[in-house]
Amino acid sequence: MKKILLTAAVATILAAPMAAQAEKIGVTMFDYNDTFRSLLREGVDAAARKAGASVQFEDAKQDVGIQLNQIQNFISQKVDAIIVQAVDTDATPKITQLAAKARIPLIYINARPSDFDKLPAGVAVVASDEVFGGTLQAQAVCKQLGGKGQALVLMGNLIHEAARLRTQAVENSFKSDKACAGIKLVDKREGKWSRTEAQDITTNWLTAGVKFDAIIANNDEMALGAINALKAAKKLDGKVVVAGIDATRDAMASMKAGELKVTVFQNAAAQGAGSVDAALKLVKGQKVDKFVNIPFELVTPENLAQYASKN
Repeated sequence: MKKILLTAAVATILAAPMAAQAEKIGVTMFDYNDTFRSLLREGVDAAARKAGASVQFEDAKQDVGIQLNQIQNFISQKVDAIIVQAVDTDATPKITQLAAKARIPLIYINARPSDFDKLPAGVAVVASDEVFGGTLQAQAVCKQLGGKGQALVLMGNLIHEAARLRTQAVENSFKSDKACAGIKLVDKREGKWSRTEAQDITTNWLTAGVKFDAIIANNDEMALGAINALKAAKKLDGKVVVAGIDATRDAMASMKAGELKVTVFQNAAAQGAGSVDAALKLVKGQKVDKFVNIPFELVTPENLAQYASKN
């Protein structure tokens, strides 16, 4: 009887399916010092938890060398997939090469790599169309200015493709749209995505007596920095149009207060979830589009309520 029971027990163990091992995803971020990037990280984490995958986050501290080391460490640890928010989109060919050589699926999140047209199989991009986002922003500013006035631009870190493309989109919109022909870009400065940097730059513009009707920032953090400077100088009189991109909660609060006039919703949760979904599909050998577009959406005081708590 004992022999029969033992045989049955062994047979049961052998017949039972082995527990699936959770996929491990290595994630390296541009840095942690930004509201949107925090939202992006939360989006990745929430999606990974929901999918039953584990995530190891690393802060690249805006340093290409640090980010490359982090990717090499992920490869050494034999993670199942790697998600990268690139510090410098011009440095991505090396990242792509490392992941491809190790045969580890690679997802670029939030920014299109410089080697996009040459990406091999097993590599995808989950981001938003930066040109479209910058164009939406410029058109809304143009409308609020009535097609004429002087504008200043606060650019993000120029090693990041998003800063360059958003700025170019603003410039091209004013040049190509006859309705905006009366808007002149007086100056543009690199605020490096930072609220503090943008506040300092705006303070310098005000001190120098630069005349302007609008400040167009590549992200909300810089827009809020500009607003802080205008407040301190008692120049936030409701006439100056300040615009950002991201639709963060701080930005929504500023818009509700009548300060920020324009922003563009960038869906951090959807980018995070999309990157995890793409990574896990590639791990399983499933097909993923080379570019997974998460659309930008214009936000103004008129539709503020729809976006008040989305980011």
